[in-house]
Amino acid sequence: MAKNQAVSGQKSAETSPMKIDVKIGSIMPSGAIRATASVNLNDSFAIRGVRLLESEKGMYIGMPSYKAGNGEYKDICFPVTAEFRKQLQEAVIEAYEQSLTQTQNAGIPNGPKDNMQMAPAGQAM
Repeated sequence: MAKNQAVSGQKSAETSPMKIDVKIGSIMPSGAIRATASVNLNDSFAIRGVRLLESEKGMYIGMPSYKAGNGEYKDICFPVTAEFRKQLQEAVIEAYEQSLTQTQNAGIPNGPKDNMQMAPAGQAM
């Protein structure tokens, strides 16, 4: 019975696109870990502790993991296909870039009305 349920679940996943919601938890400006994220899949499954890492080859995601008895780290959950890993990675990177843009824009005045007016040298306002 469980086998039939897995097969029917697989068919529905193939017919409808996966909805991926990503929330960036924290951004680190330096180091290999650039951000942490929470991911919600189809409003049905949440993954916390996804890391966005950067190496010489570019950005990639690290799934939540635990340290096994032999010292190896094992992913707790992970994308099964390369296609879904790519889709998930792109969603996390896009959310990270949007979050960076929002953070940078928050520190920049929106226009001339927000800029402080400076008095000419030697004069007070």
